Amino acid sequence: QVQLQESGPGLVKAPQTLSLTCTVSGGSITANFYAWTWIRQPPYKGLEWIGHIHGSGSPSYSPSLKSRTSISRDTSKNQFVLQLSSVTPEDTAVYYCVRVVGGTSWYDYWGQGTQVTVSS
Repeated sequence: QVQLQESGPGLVKAPQTLSLTCTVSGGSITANFYAWTWIRQPPYKGLEWIGHIHGSGSPSYSPSLKSRTSISRDTSKNQFVLQLSSVTPEDTAVYYCVRVVGGTSWYDYWGQGTQVTVSS
């Protein structure tokens, strides 16, 4: 069984950088069949894909967020990290790390989510 757990600050002040860590157990983030992914859900809105890092180590980002987003990994800790710079209150959301099966839109494992509030 794969488990994912988000960690990081619940409150960030604009225009600082948000950094969230996803710790994975039960599966290796280097497994090349999966995309290790960050998504978010602002209040009263749908899910938004932020980006992912593939098991090969290659990242990919949403075009709307690419200029502010970096996803990296620490394979020794089986973690992948989201950094979102220059945050504004529009970045307030519940942030999830999820595993996506390669070649699909199937989110087979989810973290519990973490609320991030951006203040101005």
